[in-house]
Amino acid sequence: MLKPGKQQIEVNISSANVPTLADPGILKAARNIYRLYYEVHPNVSQRPLGVVINRNNYRGKLIFSQKFVLLPTECFVPFNEIESELY
Repeated sequence: MLKPGKQQIEVNISSANVPTLADPGILKAARNIYRLYYEVHPNVSQRPLGVVINRNNYRGKLIFSQKFVLLPTECFVPFNEIESELY
């Protein structure tokens, strides 16, 4: 029973909108892939959406388009997570 003036708030944390923290190894690999790309292509002004990383061998590639497919062993690291410790 609720007392007057008190509100009960129900929060569903199992929904898909709750961000998950990436594995530190995957995050480090994504930053290294982006850093290497930027060093090789310093004049490219298009910012990537993120990096797709293989969780088994930490190989990855930058993603620039909205439509991409992940294999079962891959995960996507958004650019805002990569960018958070670059500067």
